[in-house]
Amino acid sequence: MYDPLKMAEEVAKVVCQNDQRKYYRFRSARFYGGIATGDCVGCCLRCIFCWSWPEVINPEAYGRFYAPPEVAKKLIGIARKRGFDQIRISGNEPTLCREHLIRVLELIPEDLLFILETNGILLGADETYARDLARFKNLYVRLSLKGATEEEFFLLTGAEPKGFSLQLAGVENLFRAGVQVQPAVMSSFSPPEHIRSLQKHLGHIHPELAELEIEELVLYGDVAKRLEKAKLKYRTAHQPRRIPPEQV
Repeated sequence: MYDPLKMAEEVAKVVCQNDQRKYYRFRSARFYGGIATGDCVGCCLRCIFCWSWPEVINPEAYGRFYAPPEVAKKLIGIARKRGFDQIRISGNEPTLCREHLIRVLELIPEDLLFILETNGILLGADETYARDLARFKNLYVRLSLKGATEEEFFLLTGAEPKGFSLQLAGVENLFRAGVQVQPAVMSSFSPPEHIRSLQKHLGHIHPELAELEIEELVLYGDVAKRLEKAKLKYRTAHQPRRIPPEQV
């Protein structure tokens, strides 16, 4: 078991350097209908189902440092070439290098939507981070909850259960700051009653947050072996993309 905030501090020492950040690739991707993507290195969680496992557990060995202007130029270039109107930083946890992320956002034209994919841990720990993000009107945050309960969070990440509360606080801090935020959940390990409980909690923040985006488990690489070793039961059947509260 580990403290995700302490893990964030330790990993940041490896992947953040002043306003620079480590990335291991830039690419176009089919998600969201087509999006320019920068895959960063380094995360504060160790999700057992992670598709980017090598970069997560060994950030020293992957990628190189890029300054914000380099990142913005690459992402904008991919978007313009492919006719995309969306860009994102993905792969690992984009919020680890705060100065870098803010500077990249400052360089993105307002006609491009920036989709921030995050676990929300750092946004839940410091509400000023959410307020800093609120000034970017072309920002949309997809906050990926690791399970629907503290117990599931621990089983899936190996982190202290309190991390789940930080994720929920991240949703609330973003919403209160006026940032567009969509909660998503890895539900392949969650019984329906846990999803209902999660939606009830989110609905107390604001009713519109109770509509969850569903993440599907994809058995990339050695994910199946990791799950087998951990003896975790899961579903791989197709689920609805979104679950309104009344459909659970």
